[in-house]
Amino acid sequence: MKAAAIRQKYLSFFEERDHLRVPSASLVPPPEDRSVLLTTAGMQQFQPYFRGEQTPPHPRVTSCQKVFRTPDIEEVGTTARHLTFFEMLGNFSFGDYFKQKAAEYAWELSTSGFGLDPDRIWVTVFGGDPDLGIGPDDEVIEVWRSIGVPDDRIVQLGRADNFWQAGPTGPCGPCSELYYDRGPAFGDDDVRPGDDTERYLEFWNLVFMQMLLHEDGTLTTLPDKNIDTGLGLDRMASILQDVPSVYETDQFWPLIELGQELSGRSYEEDDFAVKRALRILADHGRGMTFLIADGVVPSNEERGYVLRRIMRRAIQQARVLGLEDAVLPRLAERVIELMGYEYRELVEQRDTILKWTAAEEESFRRTLAQGERLLGDLVRRAKEQETSWIDAEDAFRLHDTYGFPYELTKELLAAEGLAVDDQGFEELMERAREVARGGASVRQQTGGMHERVISFAKGAGFPSRFVGYETTEADTVLGAVDGANGHMLAKLAESPFYAEGGGQVSDTGLVETPSGRAQVEGVYRLGDDQAVALSVAEGELVAGEAARALVDRERRLATMANHTATHLLHAALRRLLGTHVRQAGSYVGPDKLRFDFTHGERLSAKETAAVEDLVNQWVVASLPVRAVETTRQEAERLGAMALFGEKYGDWVRMVDVEQVSRELCGGTHVASTAEVGLFHLTHETSSAANVRRIEAVTGPEGIQQFRERTEELRELAGMLRVPEREVVPAVRKLVEQLREASKKPRGSDRELAESLLEKANEVGGVRVLTEVVEVPDQKALLELSDQVKQRLGDAAVVLGTAVDGRVHLIANFSPAAVERGAKAGDVVRAAATVAGGGGGGRDTMAQAGGRDPSKLPEAVAAARVAIESSLGT
Repeated sequence: MKAAAIRQKYLSFFEERDHLRVPSASLVPPPEDRSVLLTTAGMQQFQPYFRGEQTPPHPRVTSCQKVFRTPDIEEVGTTARHLTFFEMLGNFSFGDYFKQKAAEYAWELSTSGFGLDPDRIWVTVFGGDPDLGIGPDDEVIEVWRSIGVPDDRIVQLGRADNFWQAGPTGPCGPCSELYYDRGPAFGDDDVRPGDDTERYLEFWNLVFMQMLLHEDGTLTTLPDKNIDTGLGLDRMASILQDVPSVYETDQFWPLIELGQELSGRSYEEDDFAVKRALRILADHGRGMTFLIADGVVPSNEERGYVLRRIMRRAIQQARVLGLEDAVLPRLAERVIELMGYEYRELVEQRDTILKWTAAEEESFRRTLAQGERLLGDLVRRAKEQETSWIDAEDAFRLHDTYGFPYELTKELLAAEGLAVDDQGFEELMERAREVARGGASVRQQTGGMHERVISFAKGAGFPSRFVGYETTEADTVLGAVDGANGHMLAKLAESPFYAEGGGQVSDTGLVETPSGRAQVEGVYRLGDDQAVALSVAEGELVAGEAARALVDRERRLATMANHTATHLLHAALRRLLGTHVRQAGSYVGPDKLRFDFTHGERLSAKETAAVEDLVNQWVVASLPVRAVETTRQEAERLGAMALFGEKYGDWVRMVDVEQVSRELCGGTHVASTAEVGLFHLTHETSSAANVRRIEAVTGPEGIQQFRERTEELRELAGMLRVPEREVVPAVRKLVEQLREASKKPRGSDRELAESLLEKANEVGGVRVLTEVVEVPDQKALLELSDQVKQRLGDAAVVLGTAVDGRVHLIANFSPAAVERGAKAGDVVRAAATVAGGGGGGRDTMAQAGGRDPSKLPEAVAAARVAIESSLGT
């Protein structure tokens, strides 16, 4: 049975049993889910239903969810079953059926639906845990017995294997897993499910969410018992297609074949390194393609780091197969051919996927080439010193500073008869991991206020109906309040206040009742519900009283103008730069808009001017802006864009700017682009690797900035005693006079500094300059680097010169460069190593020397690689 048929049979089976089919969520979790970087389970998108924060669309649902699990990256290719990206089939019950029905469904579909031999199916159950104070899950043991599973095929396992919990506290419960015995060819007869072997393949997990784990370690029973299950599509395919591993199934084998075709190597070779390399290419090729399609771009942070890591591992394994030409775009093309029929985003984002795969491969191959040169120097030194190894510190520097894979270092050293200290390298890696863990950016759910708001909203017993699209004032009822007079939470029956979401800030305003008056300080979004944070100004607020709710209209109108301008900006960027541009974060407030988007290069002055001009053309055209509520399917048919990381239901709100933009958006907007007033782009900079950031102002704020600049221009004109229109020529004249009057001891240095400025380019939001120069001594080199750095602004400058047979290097970095990860001391040491020397200094300024002037160009090139690596490119 092919994978597509397995997917369809599973979903149809549960649809026929009153389960609503729900589409896969993105691999990028919605902004409110801060617990993970990537979607790791089928239940991820249903967490608000399991927690009781939102009402599910149906008591029973089924889905085929895209998931990505980073803990298995190192296992990929080594075992027959581990993958990073895969599809998880699931059926879910929210307070409806429980263990008996879930087990019956799983058994029926496995045996009657998929035709598995019931005598080869084993089940594992929770065997109890003294720390939790509970014994074996006797209830599910009796369920399996009633279905006909004999006791000798019911295996009790501990908490690590058969107990699920969302975190240190919260919903939890025992689980039961189904394993398929693949026979003696896969393992000895004395192994059992739960052993780390290939004989018993786990294919289905049933989670019984029935308890709540508290901070003191005690357990209480949940009022609603839920079912969360997951069946691995690729694992089921390997069973039904009777192949030894997931890599030989119909969705993987064409990727293996591509690797064979490109390399001339065979999967069946008596060389496990070849088989492992082909498997890694297949898995990582599939994973990277789906991640990019869902808006992730390669970087050195968070999701982008995961993507970059698997892309670089794939390139490394391509080299194991002897592949020197680009392979990632070819893999992506094959993945789109294989799975684009089911996941249309792959087809729609094809150009974007190919752009990022090609760019990353080109960049990393340059890194590999540089690393091989540096490794060659280490090999020569080891042979000169007649040692059989290189230091772990040198191997770690290649890995950490230059991004050169440790496995490749070991492989190339082995070819030269040399080794490296694995334990020493691992100790250095662990120190780096500790640093990374200390600065981890995976944000956890905050306890106090988050839980208080949810508890209050649920306890109120009614939802607040948002009426803010139609009006900024509402006569309503103060249905519930929480907290003493002062700062408190409130629920309004009808609320005109927009709750923060989709990048747009929440409204502020007033709530007035016969008993008191309060300022609205913020609005909490709770799915389709909301709660209002109030600061009481007069009297007291009493639940049940009539209330007048007034939005701060001026603030709202300014925010609306910025939100519509954000849609126009997004459209302009895609039209002028390409469809690879995707939103990667935004802020929409009354003061400005900020828009992060995927793009690998700094916008030129010409490009930023073109973007600003195009947006203003649309503003002047007075185009209608309409919000339409429709089905998700219809919105997609009309070409509406779903924004990065947002979660949408079946019924969506589409904001349409006539002939310009269609986006799914729950924010507030002006009725015509003319209401934006004007659009002025104030900043364009780097937000992260391969992510740019634009800030802009519109409407009242834009007018205010225009007034301020006009006043400044008038003041300058007064100081220069010229008309306003002649300020620029007058300043130019003064600059020329200043240059003439400036007497420097080395006029040639000034000219040299001018020529160097033109050679700087931007990397990760920092102007980078690395050059070999001719100056008389180290002091002159330092003065020159100071001049250049001051002129460049946010800069990382490395200059080198050779004097009297010695190499001199200066690294001079601005504080902004250091904040982005570049450290002068680290960079100059890396460069000096190439020239046979050493050095160091502060993060902002460091000096080094070397013995080999012939290596000066390579040393300066090494400095650039180190800077680019530290800046995340």
